[in-house]
Amino acid sequence: MANDALLLSDIDAFYGDSHVLHRVSLRLGQGRLLGLLGRNGAGKSTSMSVAVGWVPPRRGTIEVYGTAVAGRPPEAIAAQGVALVPQGRRVFRSLTVRENLVVAARKPRDGGAAAWTFERVCATFPRLAERRDQYAGFLSGGEQQMLAIGRALMSNPRVLLMDEPSEGLAPQIVAEVMTTIRQLKLHGLSIVLVEQNAKLVFDVADDIVILNSGRVVVDATTEALKRDGVDLHQHLGVF
Repeated sequence: MANDALLLSDIDAFYGDSHVLHRVSLRLGQGRLLGLLGRNGAGKSTSMSVAVGWVPPRRGTIEVYGTAVAGRPPEAIAAQGVALVPQGRRVFRSLTVRENLVVAARKPRDGGAAAWTFERVCATFPRLAERRDQYAGFLSGGEQQMLAIGRALMSNPRVLLMDEPSEGLAPQIVAEVMTTIRQLKLHGLSIVLVEQNAKLVFDVADDIVILNSGRVVVDATTEALKRDGVDLHQHLGVF
């Protein structure tokens, strides 16, 4: 559908002989935030790796705004406007903050006036502006997460995938990161948020998918799940 920013349909994915995703389907609506939940090993990060081309699916289709991208190399999928904030941040530790950001710069596909630039990222994350000439390896964990998000934004994505952005961060920094995610959503960016913290996801997501053992077990709007209830203990091991 034209209003789907990202669509994964009936995805089977393997690591070697290990079958890790079983007919997984995800639909991210344009301008919406999809929360992807599941226990450790449920297939959340693998789904993101499939979406960006790091793990080619053995079966199924992937579309970015209606363009088929399954089996294409990561750089071709990135060129369609897909960016990933990876688990563990993976910033370039030997480069400065400025260099980490500038190296990822890409012009927006639609030539919009509200392009993400170095100056705009620094305005969004004032701490990065203060540390622009500091090597990324010397930043705190929270600052590295801000840098990882800023680096993804510098590619001017249409679809932003965020894999465990709150992992290992102090509560105050988590609150700052979630505030930023809400702002990005308000600006119309289409976002997939992978998280262990179900409460964070329910607070910000429009739609929620829960994976269990590589299969989709819940696919609903957040509003419907709040209204009808969902057994998080069964699916996630939490209350």
